[in-house]
Amino acid sequence: MRIGLILGDQLSDNLATLRHLEPGQDRLVMAEVPAEARYVRHHKQKIAFLFSAMRHHCARLIEAGWQVDYYRFGEHDHPDLAAVLGEQVRVHKANAVVVTECGEYRLQQAIENHWPKQVGVTVTCLEDDRFICPRPLFSEWARGRKQLRMEFFYREMRRRTGLLMAGDHPEGGQWNFDQDNRKRWSGDPPLPEPLVFSRDDIDTDVVTLVERTFPDHPGSLASFSWATTRADALRALEHFVAQRLPHFGHYQDAMATGADTLFHSLLSPYMNAGLLDPMEVCQAAEQAWYDKSAPLNAVEGFIRQVIGWREFVRGIYWLCMPDYADENRLENERPLPAFYWSGNTRMHCVSESLRNTFENGYAHHIQRLMVTGNLALLTGVTPREICDWYLAVYVDAYDWVELPNTLGMVMHADGGYLGSKPYAASGSYINRMGDYCKTCHYNVKTADEADSCPFNSLYWHFINRHRPRFEKNPRMRMIYRTHDRMNAEKRDRTLERAEQLLSTVDEL
Repeated sequence: MRIGLILGDQLSDNLATLRHLEPGQDRLVMAEVPAEARYVRHHKQKIAFLFSAMRHHCARLIEAGWQVDYYRFGEHDHPDLAAVLGEQVRVHKANAVVVTECGEYRLQQAIENHWPKQVGVTVTCLEDDRFICPRPLFSEWARGRKQLRMEFFYREMRRRTGLLMAGDHPEGGQWNFDQDNRKRWSGDPPLPEPLVFSRDDIDTDVVTLVERTFPDHPGSLASFSWATTRADALRALEHFVAQRLPHFGHYQDAMATGADTLFHSLLSPYMNAGLLDPMEVCQAAEQAWYDKSAPLNAVEGFIRQVIGWREFVRGIYWLCMPDYADENRLENERPLPAFYWSGNTRMHCVSESLRNTFENGYAHHIQRLMVTGNLALLTGVTPREICDWYLAVYVDAYDWVELPNTLGMVMHADGGYLGSKPYAASGSYINRMGDYCKTCHYNVKTADEADSCPFNSLYWHFINRHRPRFEKNPRMRMIYRTHDRMNAEKRDRTLERAEQLLSTVDEL
């Protein structure tokens, strides 16, 4: 008899472990353990989402005829998954453990190198084929390339999947419609009504458990609104395709005070946990284009995020770990400012993004990249600290997706391996894409005065201090020409203003 372990991000009917085992002969085990719940201070909503989704998935597995042993947090004394498996092997006299490869290098190394000895039997680790690009295929694509560019990888994934393809050519005659997806949202079209899910005893019990057991973890459960079942995740997909996708393209980079989700899908937690399959999500979006219920720029932009960016960062993660996690090419050494945990800052764009984060365990990609991420880049935060923060505070964050996004895209700590230029920006970008600046304590129109927007002053300080590294970058030459044309006195005042901000960064 074999024991199959189902991890918290493997809540899928199409998991390799389930195909490998026999319901009537083998057993499954699922466990909520301290080692996984507390290795960073995960957002309360992240823990509640996963515990509840795991328990609901367990019930579905039992209904499907599987024998499942489930370990609830606080009802057992096993510190980690290996201890749980050791007990399972002893109790059931199992001769093997089967698991599908996980989404984190830390745990994968334990599975491969330590678990066989710890549990006392063979541990078979299966490929996670729920992803579109197998790890060996990505390695083959990346071989010999000094820099990896998502756009070229994305085109290969379009050909591989056939999504939005007309024979050998992309629908609409071009691969990428990103230039059409940068509109500011000013209240029209109206936002769709949020989808509300009914709650059962499992949800209630889990929320109570998390409130009682993880009081020191960030975030609030007051507005917990995530789907915790496969059925409700499918409802979320249908809601997105019908209500949000038609406007997603134009406004995917927009920001607006109080509009926490705009037209974004809110599907990443479900795909990353296994409740939704990425291909079924993309096919639903693609069908909306063929049904003429959503425009091509919206559908293409969404599919690009899933089969392009999502698969791309996963490929980089497994290709480059473990050394990738220690990259710090810009030699940043600043601790993460305290307001990343408290949310208390006079920068309205940052406080809004952090409010969304702590209330909902969510912020859309522009809030993450161009607000909280951009500020960490400009102030020179140590990559490890901001990576751990992103991993902790978002419901959809797993190491394989969070680390390359943060370390590579946000912090440019890999020296440009993932992205050809740093995503550094002044406050003018934030002002162009949203309304945050209208009610801010700081003045977005200046960079060298006492009330100047910190993003403006810090941007030019970043450009100045990293000149030897970036001035020959073709995508940044115009920036340095602008820098050199600035009035010398104004430039000096701007740099002085930035130095003052950096010396009191916790007070921004």
